[in-house]
Amino acid sequence: MNNTQTSTVITIDDHPLFRKGVADLIALDDSLSLVGEAACGEEGLVLATRLSPDLILLDLNMKGMDGIETLKAIKNTEISSRVIILTVSDNEEHVVAALRAGADGYLLKDMEPEEILERLQVAAKGRLVISDKLTELLAHALREEATPRDPDKAGLTEREEQILNLIASGLSNKLIARKLDITEGTVKVHVKHLLKKLNLHSRLEAAVWVVDKKKFRSQ
Repeated sequence: MNNTQTSTVITIDDHPLFRKGVADLIALDDSLSLVGEAACGEEGLVLATRLSPDLILLDLNMKGMDGIETLKAIKNTEISSRVIILTVSDNEEHVVAALRAGADGYLLKDMEPEEILERLQVAAKGRLVISDKLTELLAHALREEATPRDPDKAGLTEREEQILNLIASGLSNKLIARKLDITEGTVKVHVKHLLKKLNLHSRLEAAVWVVDKKKFRSQ
């Protein structure tokens, strides 16, 4: 995050009309500032590296370098931008692939504009965001794979359980570190270990898995 109250944003999307719509939407919120646009993955990667924005809004279906490739490339850089997938695809494979590639959120373009803006405000504060209709889809995908272990049987340490619950609350590594008064690097190590113990691949998967488990137990 930058030091001001305004979070910087770039969009990477090959549809000019949609980019214009996002620009108009972000202009309505003083806490967000659109600082750049890219029409393809290659251009977006260069822009992201140069500007290091707080948020990157990334489409999946683009010619040439698609959204997943672009996401992986961004995550392989030194920038700490949070990448939010903003796409039309609610395909289970796309959702899972994006989250496993390191996406910090997944939103659908058919959401109401006001709802998209609200989720972007949440994402800018360092929290995970995902469209409501996709949460159940992802939980179902995890159940079908039958690979994640039950958190109660995974042998998590007390600190790992603590961090897992904070992930499930939507907190980023930076916010978790601040809350627990430990370094962000220490949080990353704990997250890596707990994901391995749970047989999960991403923080968002872990968040959905925990929420789904709690929902199942309350029924």
